[in-house]
Amino acid sequence: MSPHKTLRVAVTGCNGKVGEHAVDALLAAGHEVVGIDRQPPGRDDILSIVADLTDYGQTFDALGSIGWDILGDTVDHAFDVVVHLAAIPHPRMFSNAETFKNNVTAAYNVFEACHRLGLRDIVVASSETVLGVPFDDTVTYLPLDEDSPRRGRNAYGLSKLVIEQIAEEYAKNDPELRVSALRLSYVQNEDEYAEYPGFADKIDERIWDLWSYIDGRDTGTAIEKALHYEPRGFETFLIVADDTVMPIPTPELLAARFPHVPVKGELGDRSPLLSNEAAKQRLGFHPRHSWRDHVRSQD
Repeated sequence: MSPHKTLRVAVTGCNGKVGEHAVDALLAAGHEVVGIDRQPPGRDDILSIVADLTDYGQTFDALGSIGWDILGDTVDHAFDVVVHLAAIPHPRMFSNAETFKNNVTAAYNVFEACHRLGLRDIVVASSETVLGVPFDDTVTYLPLDEDSPRRGRNAYGLSKLVIEQIAEEYAKNDPELRVSALRLSYVQNEDEYAEYPGFADKIDERIWDLWSYIDGRDTGTAIEKALHYEPRGFETFLIVADDTVMPIPTPELLAARFPHVPVKGELGDRSPLLSNEAAKQRLGFHPRHSWRDHVRSQD
């Protein structure tokens, strides 16, 4: 798809942390957005429909609905792209079983509804957790990338791993389907950066995800970029900031906690340990925001 083409985009989970940034970025790029969530959005600049995506009938109806009309009928090919973000976003917000059931059921319903409605372009929120969060010194190499082994170590990570597998199988069965799975790192907003300088004295505070993060505004940019990715099939992309959360240089972090893990390529002082090179090269995504800029602006 041309990066300048105006698209009609359905965004599930439009009220969530990532969903709000996604809607902002899509509107800023000139796209038409229809939000889908369990609650009405707290904004009036998009059309929206309330739906529980763990119910297949509601999912099918929502993804066939392009706006308000007097008939209320679903239509095929209602959207150019479906952006599926709706999920329980963290472990232990709900029970493990509920987290897994909600996330996997909603994703299956979205993919099945898209299949039946003729929707062939999907961007889905995956997660860094599919690579084995919380990470330990059994990682095979660093920085991790899209080719790293997948491992679901908790109910949330396992749900995202299964969602990727569902997406991959749908893509295998339909050569016209394109699914871009964005493996989002730990999503942060500006008001969460104040504690970052203090991590210098707490090296293990964020070791669980290899000291990685992504600014929420950059998630919106990545999603908008992914709308225009054209190759058919299933692909994954790590969406990660260009630096770590640590004031400590990356080579020192490796020496302190991963001294025996092989390193691929060259690392700078701030290099992340989850590689965003694939997203840069194939999606044209380049993170613009760093916690360091925000902290400097507060000095």
